Amino acid sequence: LHYPLRRQRQMCIRDRLRGVAALGVMLFHYLPYYDELYGHSFSSPDVLEFGRYGVHLFFMLSGFVILMTLERTENARWFGLARAFRLLPALWVCILLTFFIVQMLGPDDRTVSFSTALINFTLLHSYLDYSHVDGAYWSLVIEGTFYLWMAILFYALKSWKQLRMVLFGWVIISYIAMIHLENLSPSLLFLTHELLFAMYAPLFISGMLLYRWYKSGNLTASEVLFLALSMSHALIAYPAPFSLFVLACYAVFVLAISGYLNFIVNRLTLWLGSLSYSLYLIHQNIGYGIINHSYAIGLSGITGVAIAVGVSFLLAILIHNHVEKPALLWFRERRYKANPLVAMN
Repeated sequence: LHYPLRRQRQMCIRDRLRGVAALGVMLFHYLPYYDELYGHSFSSPDVLEFGRYGVHLFFMLSGFVILMTLERTENARWFGLARAFRLLPALWVCILLTFFIVQMLGPDDRTVSFSTALINFTLLHSYLDYSHVDGAYWSLVIEGTFYLWMAILFYALKSWKQLRMVLFGWVIISYIAMIHLENLSPSLLFLTHELLFAMYAPLFISGMLLYRWYKSGNLTASEVLFLALSMSHALIAYPAPFSLFVLACYAVFVLAISGYLNFIVNRLTLWLGSLSYSLYLIHQNIGYGIINHSYAIGLSGITGVAIAVGVSFLLAILIHNHVEKPALLWFRERRYKANPLVAMN
């Protein structure tokens, strides 16, 4: 699938947004959320509270990318391998690093057993009632589950029209599950909020619809209404003003793929975007341990946060350059030899 230069630039902007979202999540974890959990010696700007919803932008971007990847991939086997080589090598290294560093630095409430760390390798740990090695991994469980659902649905249905009907049903279920959250039985709660992640599924689905618009240049009237319905789910899923912030993330995403945010493409955002996945994986619990230790040896809270940010970026650079990139390169060299390509009509 060939994209003109203008569209390649817009795709580049999408990756930069991922970097900005990762930075926002890290600052939220290190400043207001750390203060909530353990207490800082200083107060942080209230605006950083919105960083907790940077993950929601990740989910929108993932929905966009996942449909594009599915359309370029011949079968579920290649799709599964592509996602595995994208996610798992860096994740596995981060699990081990986080496990050992948190064992040394703490916080004590973030330590897990080595067997729990190994189960995290599967991304099934949440369903098996095991703790996350790092708090940020909750979103990867959802991402992995979404990839599995999409692989099943895409290659089974083989038609955008049929897939769209299933996705529409999924959004309706998400509305019902959120509205009647208090009244759901344990089994329905597991189905709708764990397997179908009713709080987040419309974010992915909106991203898929935005990809359809981005690819073809237009949507049908029914697809426009479907997109509006998916986006509006934020109004019942999240409390104000955070629901409005999620809607603003949609607006930024639309502006990005429309070509109105080309000015954000520069070397700094390019670099930040390339590190976003590794930075997201490595920062939270290791950062908490560093900040805790900084307080313990008499450093200021600001100094501890600065050290945590620096260490997280250093580790992210090493993981990106020596794990993430080589694994993807190795896979792509073999993937492109087969050159499979499929498009959904």
